Amino acid sequence: MVSLQSLRPLLSRFLSPSLPRLYRSYSAQSVPQYENLLISSPKPGVGLITLNRPKALNALSSALFVELNDALRMFDQDKSTGAMVITGSEKSFAAGADVKEMKDMTFSKAYTEDFIEIWSLQTSQIKKPIISAVNGYAFGGGCELAMMADIMYCSKSATFGQPEVKLGIIPGAGGSQRLTKALGKSKAMELILTGKNFSGQEAGEWGLAAKVFESAQECVDGAVETAATIASYSRVAVKAAKEVINKSQDLGVREGVEYERRVFHGLFGSRDQKIGMAAFSEKKKPEWTNE
Repeated sequence: MVSLQSLRPLLSRFLSPSLPRLYRSYSAQSVPQYENLLISSPKPGVGLITLNRPKALNALSSALFVELNDALRMFDQDKSTGAMVITGSEKSFAAGADVKEMKDMTFSKAYTEDFIEIWSLQTSQIKKPIISAVNGYAFGGGCELAMMADIMYCSKSATFGQPEVKLGIIPGAGGSQRLTKALGKSKAMELILTGKNFSGQEAGEWGLAAKVFESAQECVDGAVETAATIASYSRVAVKAAKEVINKSQDLGVREGVEYERRVFHGLFGSRDQKIGMAAFSEKKKPEWTNE
C-alpha cells in the first residue's frame, strides 16, 4: 500500500463551508473522495475522520458506514498512522441513525441482510487505537459509535442518549451492552428504558468519557494531541496494550491476568523492547522500529 504521506494534499477539495473547522491541518496526506466524510492528518501519525452530513446533523446510514469502515481500514493499514480520531461537527457528532433508511424495514430484510452489522466493524477488526471526540448531539447510533472507540473525549455541551424506545425499537449497535458495562445495570436501564438524554459533563462524571473539555475546539484538539502521543510510541506495544485491555471485557480477572502476562512475555521478542529499555538506561529518546 502506498504511504499516505507520499501523496500530495487534497484536503482543500473536501472542506465543506457549512462545517466548522475543528482542527488545524499539519501535513499532507492522500485524501480519498468520500461523500459523507472528511479525511486529514492534523499531526504526524494521526488520522482524523470527520463525519460530514451537516444537513442531516450527521445522521448515520449504511452508506456512511461503508465509507467510515473504508477510511478506518485505510488508516489501520497505513504504516505512517499510529492512532485515529473520529469526530463530527460542533453542533452534532451524530444525531442517531437515519430513520428514513429504517422506517420501512421488515424483519426478514433486517435479519437476512444483517442490518447495521457493519456498524461495529471498528470494534472487531481495527487494531490501532481510535478516539472519539464528541460535540453536540450523540443520539442512538451516534452514542453507540462514540462508545465503540477505545477512548471517548467530549465537550461539556455534548448531549448523549439512547432514545430508541421512543421509536418502538431498542439500541442495535451495542448501546445496551456498552452502556451497561460502563455505567452499571441500574443506570443503563434508566437511560435506555426512558430514552433520557445526559450531558457531556455527566458522561465524564460517570466514567463514560475519559475527559471533558470546555469547548468543541478544545475537545478535538485534545483528542488529536492524545492520538499523536499514542502514535509516538512503539506500534507493537500500543497494539498489544489495546489487545489486552479489550480482552478484559471478555475474561474474568484471573484469566485476564494470565492472558496479559503471556502477551507481556511475548513483547520481549520484539526489537522495540530492546530499543526502549536501552534508551531508558542510557537516558536517550527511543527511536522505534515498530518491530
